[in-house]
Order: sequence, then C-alpha cells, then structure tokens
Amino acid sequence: MLSVELYNLYVYAFIQTPVVDLNLPLGISNIVVLISKSGVSALVEPAISLESLQNNDESLIKAVLSHDRVIYEVFRHTTVLPLRFGTSFASQESLLNHLETHAEEYLEKLCQIKDKNQYILKFIPRTLDETNTPSASAGKEYLLAKKQRYQAQQNFYTAQITEWENIAQTITQIHESKIVQKEGKETRIYLLVSSQNESLLTAQLLAWQEACPRWELQLGEPLPPYDFI
Repeated sequence: MLSVELYNLYVYAFIQTPVVDLNLPLGISNIVVLISKSGVSALVEPAISLESLQNNDESLIKAVLSHDRVIYEVFRHTTVLPLRFGTSFASQESLLNHLETHAEEYLEKLCQIKDKNQYILKFIPRTLDETNTPSASAGKEYLLAKKQRYQAQQNFYTAQITEWENIAQTITQIHESKIVQKEGKETRIYLLVSSQNESLLTAQLLAWQEACPRWELQLGEPLPPYDFI
C-alpha cells in the first residue's frame, strides 16, 4: 500500500492483492499504482480530473481508450474486476474504507471468474442471393418468377430464424452466456469461457457455423469478463 496520501483517485479495476509485483502500465497520464486492503487491491491513477476530461473531447476519447487498455494489460497477468469508466474516490481513506467493506464480496467474485475470459460472438444475418432477378419485360414469366422469389425469401428468413433459435439454445446450455440484441440486425452472445477451453471453443465455433449457414459468425478476442460481474 502507498505510504503517502493521494487525492482524486481514478480507479480502473479491483484485483486480488498479488504476492509478487506486477508490471503496472501507464494510465491516462501516469503509471498506475496499487492501493491494497484486506486482500483486495485497486488499480489507481492519482490526480485525474474527470471534469477537465469531460470538457475536452479529444482528451475524453484518449481517457476512455486508456481505461480499457489498462484493464486489458493487467487482465493478461491476473484476474480483474473491471470498473466503469469514470469511477473515482475523493481520497485514499475513502478508497481504503471501501475495500475493507467490500473485500469479501470482491474476493468471491474474483474467485468465480478466475482464469475465465469473455468472448463476444457476433451473428450477422446473410441475405438470399438475388442475382437471377427476372426481367420486367418477361410478362407472366416475370410475375411467376417474382412470386417464386418472394416465397423463397420468406422460406429463407423463416429458416434463418429457426437456425438462430436452435443455436442460441444450444450455446446457452453449454456456456454461461448472455444474449444481446444490438441495433439493426446484428445479434451478439457474450460467452464466459475457461481459458483452458479456448481450443474447444474454436472447434465449437466451426460446428455452430455449419449449423447456421444463413448467418455469418464472428468470434472476438478474449476479454476481461465485463458482462459477468
């Protein structure tokens, strides 16, 4: 724990107090430090003025990116409880009191997500190939082809919905997960997966894609478990 009093403490995340020194990254402006109490440590950057950041768009964007970067860099070495951007404490005393009060809760959560990664699995809907659109001058053949194309579209989208419902049920039975319907047609499933099962997840992705030919599946990189704490 720091021996000096710090004010206006910006906090990135909580971790279990390490038994060996961590190589802590640069934060928004300064090197991040640890403040520890009751077995829990806060990743802290002192003397960050949130008010000044909010008054400058460029500085605010830089700060948001730095926030995510710091969490990710520490996550590569230990389990983290990431905090929302903008979390701060007025003084070291208030932070220490918070750590002492919530130590048991945070340690329990850290234990639950130990060695687990969050993955974002995107489902992007494909469209029916319409390259063979009939000519408008084809008369009755055109009307028949247009009707057939409409029915093919309906059949395609019905099958697409069925694929999604079946694969979502399959995935949620296998992994701890959360389904998020994004704006537009893209849908996401957040997965919480043990780091030991990364190769298994890759194999599962191939099987899921085969089961969903009317969707494009995209699996993101391992992330801290933002959505499971």
